Amino acid sequence: MDFNLTEAQQDLTGIATKVLADWAERNPKPAATGFDAELWHSFVTTGLLEAALPYSVGGSGFGLLEQCSILTEIGRRAAPVPYLSSIAVGAAALAEFGSADQIECWALPVLRGDMTIGLALGDGFTAADSRLCGTQTAVTAGAFADAFLVVADGCLYLVDRLQFGVVVTGQRLVDTADGALLELDGVEAEFLGGPHAVAWVMRRATLAWCAWQLGVLEQALALTTQYARTRKQFGVPIGSFQAVRARIADAYIDVEAVRLTQWQAACMEAEGLPAAAAIATAKYWASEAGHRVAHTAVHIHGGVGIDIDGPVHRYYAAAKRAEFSLGGATAQLRALGALLAHEPA
Repeated sequence: MDFNLTEAQQDLTGIATKVLADWAERNPKPAATGFDAELWHSFVTTGLLEAALPYSVGGSGFGLLEQCSILTEIGRRAAPVPYLSSIAVGAAALAEFGSADQIECWALPVLRGDMTIGLALGDGFTAADSRLCGTQTAVTAGAFADAFLVVADGCLYLVDRLQFGVVVTGQRLVDTADGALLELDGVEAEFLGGPHAVAWVMRRATLAWCAWQLGVLEQALALTTQYARTRKQFGVPIGSFQAVRARIADAYIDVEAVRLTQWQAACMEAEGLPAAAAIATAKYWASEAGHRVAHTAVHIHGGVGIDIDGPVHRYYAAAKRAEFSLGGATAQLRALGALLAHEPA
């Protein structure tokens, strides 16, 4: 399997890198709202929102691999844009399962930057005749979402925030304030698909978190390596100390494990191959390695690593969020165990 980036991935990565670098230069200490409208508009004007989506929703005909490339660059800046929820999962799910009317009403406005989609993929909702009831906390991008992808009784639905009976309460999560408590009381929802659609969305959302985490960890390691080169103790760079070198070497191996497993899983999913085990493996490494790399970054930086005036704490918080989103390392090992248990001896 060839993990080299395609020409389209390289082009989109270059555009995303430029847009995000310009934004980071103007925003060295971004607000913790979880949504930067100016940056989101830049994604619209440069075509990054529509670039990695199928023609059926007005995209450029690309897909999952291109989305992962863009998400990695977003993670590298820990940038406050809802690309993961609105494009890689929301609009992609509408392209896969939505009707022409649903695509017109929801997917196209998302591509134009006029709407965003939140993800309520937990098990807190029930459905009766397409009316949903229940509660879920920490809904991704829920604080400002115009619609929500909701899993209820094993089926996938789309819920309009403006529907009567929808209550959204903003929440501050570990890194930003984009989360929300979503409460539904007999809300009429649009049906998108059954268990197959739910499984598809869960795979895509998990891969999206892995790709985002890869960028977060790459940048955390880069910041830590640079600091170890320049920070001196006893007259020499701390990077010359054996213990520090060993921590950085282990972090490098962890990041490469995240990269390899994430791209292997993404390629298998993109090619329509059975990818459940590969995705669980990728999320295991995104969680387990994410935990170790985030702590290494803070430990080597010392007090600077938790100073909110510096950048490192943002990557620590971002890595911790990705670690537990859709299940941490233990949950992924259990999923792998269940898959192995169902294989014939």
